[in-house]
Amino acid sequence: MDNSGKDKEAVQLMADADKKVKSSGSFLGGMFGGGHHKVEEACEMYCRAANMFKMAKNWSAAGNAFCKAARLHMQLQNKHDCATSFIDAGNAYKKSDPNEAIKCLNAAIDIYTDMGRFTIAAKHHISIAEIYESDLVDIEKAIAHYEQAADYYKGEESNSSANKCLLKVGAYCAQLEQYQKAVEIYEQVGANTMDNPLLKYSAKEYFFKAALCHFIVDELNAKIAVEKYEEMFPAFSDSRECKLLKKLLEAHEEQNSEAFTEAVKEFDSISRLDQWHTTLLLRIKKTIQGDEGDLK
Repeated sequence: MDNSGKDKEAVQLMADADKKVKSSGSFLGGMFGGGHHKVEEACEMYCRAANMFKMAKNWSAAGNAFCKAARLHMQLQNKHDCATSFIDAGNAYKKSDPNEAIKCLNAAIDIYTDMGRFTIAAKHHISIAEIYESDLVDIEKAIAHYEQAADYYKGEESNSSANKCLLKVGAYCAQLEQYQKAVEIYEQVGANTMDNPLLKYSAKEYFFKAALCHFIVDELNAKIAVEKYEEMFPAFSDSRECKLLKKLLEAHEEQNSEAFTEAVKEFDSISRLDQWHTTLLLRIKKTIQGDEGDLK
């Protein structure tokens, strides 16, 4: 379907809406009380124009039109509609200008937090984090927004959503060699999930990740941590992850890189290790004297 004509139509609609806004503030408009009604009409016109721009895939123009609608909603004290328009603007800008998208989403978040809508504010902090992850590749800023989202979710007792955000933070902290922070997060989430019948299977994975982070920093810390996790969560002892950790600790103690690699390969043949695990295991392996190899 050819939507190229929509662009032209939208530009005209924007011009008409701009005129309406100007006339709403005129002396006569204010005197006869029509100003408020004109602003509402202009608001609706900006939204219609924005949707036409979307059909024409003119994302920047769509974002700009939704922003104009948002500002008018604010003028009319329609907080909820204002926030919705800023979200629509952010979603349009995501496709053309990530920084503008973040500004719009932050504007919506300010409104939602002011209204006490912390769960929806958290959701949009995640959207900002994802823009920083994929479009702007600024992991530190992504971490900050995931942490803020986790805080809001915790405050609203949405612990499962909070844990999802914290696990993102933990994974990035380990990649950035902020191991202590990663350990705290994995231990916290592991402890939160081990008593939940539906989630306790995942707890062994979190304790495994925490132990790997310990291991990179200090072998003795890792040994103590594994014992602590077995005590806290007896099911961990029988897990393949725990058995692998013990083999790796033994190989590391003996400075035997071949045994280390063999243990990893054996585990990987049954449970595939992803890029995150592989990266950490390689970092640990390199602490075995003189080892510069890989895990294959």
